[in-house]
Amino acid sequence: MAPTGLKDCPGSPNCVSSEAADPKHRVEPFRLKGDPAETWAAVLRIVTAMSGTVIISADDHYIRAECQSRIFRFVDDLELVLTHETGSVSVRSASRSGYYDFGVNRKRVEFLRQRLRADGLIEP
Repeated sequence: MAPTGLKDCPGSPNCVSSEAADPKHRVEPFRLKGDPAETWAAVLRIVTAMSGTVIISADDHYIRAECQSRIFRFVDDLELVLTHETGSVSVRSASRSGYYDFGVNRKRVEFLRQRLRADGLIEP
């Protein structure tokens, strides 16, 4: 069964989440435009097309993906949870190992935000 919320980020700087309270880990959630069910399918297509990304599980409100870096082949976890009633998408991207990620997880979430915005799927 898919989770209804996201795990907290650890104290290390290699994680970002829209559910984090502290600013060093915080990113804004996505706000879908239009019918969340239709838009969610487009979100899944965009996540699937991201370089080095493999979808591990997906359903009508949850996406879990693994993102592998090109050079060192580190695997990070990307999760998105849709709240259908509000069209809000919580997002979390975190490294599985190490301490520093050199901003990779934040860049991944912001890249995804830019793609979703460019395709007219989320609010500005």
